[in-house]
Amino acid sequence: MNDLFHNQTGAANGPVECLGQTFPSDAARREHYLAILREKLRDPEFRKIDGFPVGSDEHILALSDPPYYTACPNPFIEDFVRYYGKPYDSSVPYSKDPFAADVSEGKNDPIYNAHSYHTKVPHKAIMRYILHYTQPGDLIYDGFCGTGMTGVAAQMCGDRGVVESMGFKVDESGTVLESVIEDGRTVWKNFSKLGVRRALLNDLAPAATFIASNYNLPVDVHLFEDAAKNVIRQLKNNVGWMWEVNDKYGRGKINYTVWSELYACGECGGEIVYYENAFKAVGNSVEYKDEFICPHCGVKCSKSPGKDSGATKLERTWSSYHDKYLNQVIKVQKRTPLLINYSIGKKRYEKKIEANDMEVIAKINRLPSQNNIPFEMMPEGDKTWEPIRTGVTHTHHFYSDRVIQTISEFLKLANDGFESQMQFLLGSALPKLTIMNRYMPQHGGRALVGPMANTLYIPPVNVENNVIDQIEYQLKKIIQAIGRRAKNSVLISTQAIQSLDIQDNSIDYIFIDPPFGANIMYSELSFLRESWLSVRTNSKPEAIENKTQGKTIDSYRTLMTQSFREAYRVLKPGRWMTVEFSNTKASVWNSIQTALSDCGFVVASVAALDKTRGGLHAMLGVTAVKQDLVISAYKPTSELEARFEQIGGSEESVWDFVRTHLNYLPRVKIRDKQLEFIAERDPRIIFDRMVGWFVRHNAPVPMSSQEFQAGLAQRFFVRDGMTFLPDQVAEYDKKRMQVAVAPQMEMFISDERSAIDWLSDFLKRRPSTYQEIHTDFISQLGAGWKKHESKPELSALLEDNFIQYDGTGEVPSQIHSYLSTNHKDLRSLEKNSPALVAKAKDRWYVPDPNKAQDLEKKREKALLKEFEGYQVATGRKLKEFRLEVLRAGFKAAWGAKNYKAIIAIAQKIPEDALQEDEKLLLWYDQALTRTEAGA
Repeated sequence: MNDLFHNQTGAANGPVECLGQTFPSDAARREHYLAILREKLRDPEFRKIDGFPVGSDEHILALSDPPYYTACPNPFIEDFVRYYGKPYDSSVPYSKDPFAADVSEGKNDPIYNAHSYHTKVPHKAIMRYILHYTQPGDLIYDGFCGTGMTGVAAQMCGDRGVVESMGFKVDESGTVLESVIEDGRTVWKNFSKLGVRRALLNDLAPAATFIASNYNLPVDVHLFEDAAKNVIRQLKNNVGWMWEVNDKYGRGKINYTVWSELYACGECGGEIVYYENAFKAVGNSVEYKDEFICPHCGVKCSKSPGKDSGATKLERTWSSYHDKYLNQVIKVQKRTPLLINYSIGKKRYEKKIEANDMEVIAKINRLPSQNNIPFEMMPEGDKTWEPIRTGVTHTHHFYSDRVIQTISEFLKLANDGFESQMQFLLGSALPKLTIMNRYMPQHGGRALVGPMANTLYIPPVNVENNVIDQIEYQLKKIIQAIGRRAKNSVLISTQAIQSLDIQDNSIDYIFIDPPFGANIMYSELSFLRESWLSVRTNSKPEAIENKTQGKTIDSYRTLMTQSFREAYRVLKPGRWMTVEFSNTKASVWNSIQTALSDCGFVVASVAALDKTRGGLHAMLGVTAVKQDLVISAYKPTSELEARFEQIGGSEESVWDFVRTHLNYLPRVKIRDKQLEFIAERDPRIIFDRMVGWFVRHNAPVPMSSQEFQAGLAQRFFVRDGMTFLPDQVAEYDKKRMQVAVAPQMEMFISDERSAIDWLSDFLKRRPSTYQEIHTDFISQLGAGWKKHESKPELSALLEDNFIQYDGTGEVPSQIHSYLSTNHKDLRSLEKNSPALVAKAKDRWYVPDPNKAQDLEKKREKALLKEFEGYQVATGRKLKEFRLEVLRAGFKAAWGAKNYKAIIAIAQKIPEDALQEDEKLLLWYDQALTRTEAGA
């Protein structure tokens, strides 16, 4: 074990230090802080903190280990930050490019696999970001911590063995070195410093923070392992008979039992055992048939028949029984056990359920109810309807009686000083113990496929796993995953991210993996686990889209804006936040970007995180939502903010922002030894970032896109369509000379703006006639075109945005350069040569900046005229429209502070059209904010 880590062995009875105080023992430390927390819980105002979980004082205190972990808002956050944090000092230099290297960290690490959760980023992937952005002792923050992998990563940055296992070298001084390719050879360069970082973790879900506490807080692994093995031995002695089977081969241990739902034929009403009819042996394998013949009447049946299948829909059959926990008769979907998989010695067997097996099940069912088993009612929700419709309405309904009795006995035995770790062990096994575990024999040896991810789906054929086996199996994984933790390095709180009491400008780096729209219903999915903990999520501030909770995409964006606003407030100026994003909806992606911009963050890099291969790729446009994304955003320096306040929203402020912003962008991106196009250095993206900066400061944008791009080209260096500062371009040029092919940006046409961009790129390279452009242009207008966006004619796009040479006067230099380069017979000709004029006539080309500005003004005037038509149009909705018209109109209305006009038109267009266009969403969201502020 690395000496940077605290070994608890023998320390339980010795003095311990905590937040500057010394206690005679760790138990004394815990009692001291529990007393303070107990007193806080008696304060009604404390319980009003946003996101305060649902649970009694007794249960919250039982889970908590203050000050390091509280199953409620942590009242010791301020002490932790003050004691370990470093006050912000603008004179201390800090400069980091956004992290843009390839990441290749899989999910097979014991830490990752010890306990499942709805979403998880491998801790080694997070380590790369922390090592890049921070130094030992820095304070890291994760407001949506989940299972606490950010805390684990922060601590593991002090473990030489782990750091070196990731491909780094660590020298004797603790300097972390990474390998880079320079001039065709591998060299080792300074990357970071070895050392523990401290982490402040928070999550709304008690299930998450409880898991995080066990991953992050020190524990004597050897003592815990001994205690757990002792509990398992007693468990086998006390209830092992429940998991035994008698057979002709002797007495065996049950590995799992297969259960099947029963249905009734929709035609004859005959009872059908789903497993026996839907799964058919074919040779040595099994095939699944979602349609099969009723064994009673011969009619084709299906659980979910297709429209044209001709199959009859099966009907559920129900059984009624007395629920001893609820003390009432309930009705549930009928199920029956069919098969037992068991072991005798090292050999495995399988047999059909027999009478003596049913007698054992009946005996278990007659056992009295247990008082340590939760039987809470499922809340109404977007996902909970799935089990509720089958009669599974309470926590205990998700488990067979045999599973419940075994868990109950485990909990009775697990009270020997390691209660938290024992609950952690049980929690890691619980997902494999419910009736949601699927049995799919068509997969052969991999028939046990577990529950369906991020749902509460109950399959028609499920597996009842041996509880003792599962606990024993999970113990081995947990022992490898816990214990190697730094002393006093993590503090964990349970509350809404919006309500954390963290000092301004106190955090050195933020890594978060927040919820994304309607992807995962966290509080609903955590309900089962939290029932066992007796402390549940307060879903009111939960940042999701949820019909049951009445939360729309607007609600989600509002909640995320509140969350990012707090992150912005606590982050030190000039420092970085990394946001891991996972969603396939453009509306959610735009909500995240809008929320970041509204709060003051500036996005410097958007990359795709391929979790299968672990690589980062530059992404741009509509394809960006197809993969997990890593967003790198920075908080502007206080100096930039001060200069804007001083000189206001002038052109000088535009170029001040651009110069500062370019310093935060990646200089070079290399993947597979090839240069990549850096999307954030595209002039169009830089313009969008500048607009967001001005809007956030409630200042009108002082120039058009064309004027901006012309000024950009005059003031900065352009290489391969990317913009650089003088000191950056030399580095890029050096790398550029080492590759054969220049990086190319992929162009996607999805609306009028991207069509204009595509034409501009096409005509810069190749001034062409209408006929020459038409074929390539039409081929780009595919399925990616945005819904509701009217498709403009190519001729109109050319007329409004480009210039056509009519054959009079000299041939424009843009056309002359292209023709003389590509046609030998036209080289060295004067610009008024008849041969050159004839070849150049009718070609469209990109105008020079001065003429481009004239065209831009002409086009904007036409767009605003059409926008006026939208404003006076009768009818409640606009079924088809031009996004460019809306963008121009929203921008003009914003400049005139006519926020009501923006809101009025937004109400006329379909919701998805608004939510899926980040430019419209920016103006609309700010208009709402300003209107509400002035209300």
